[in-house]
Amino acid sequence: QVQLVESGGGLVQAGGSLRLSCAASGLTFSSYGMGWFRQAPGKERDIVAAISWSGGYARYVDSVKGRFTISRDNAKNTVYLQMNSLKPEDTAVYYCAATQGRVPREPYEYDYWGQGTQVTVSS
Repeated sequence: QVQLVESGGGLVQAGGSLRLSCAASGLTFSSYGMGWFRQAPGKERDIVAAISWSGGYARYVDSVKGRFTISRDNAKNTVYLQMNSLKPEDTAVYYCAATQGRVPREPYEYDYWGQGTQVTVSS
């Protein structure tokens, strides 16, 4: 079956960096667009970044532009989220997800989800 497994979360001070990874199995990874979402307590799950199946197109939410970079390695079936200049408001559980769409924004457009990894940014 399809599995998406996130790793790389943790506790970091404001201004620091983290690199999240999401390893996929059970699907033809190179045929799927991939997204990173986040959900803070009491809030909805929102998109952070998404990347097309080839890696040739990516989109970001405005609040992370210039700080976060999404990338993928189709040979390793892995998508990454490099997060720099982290802020306390980036604190959330981060999820990766796979979609047969291009790079949609809405959670319901994604077919498969990981279990999430916690990112906590202290001030």
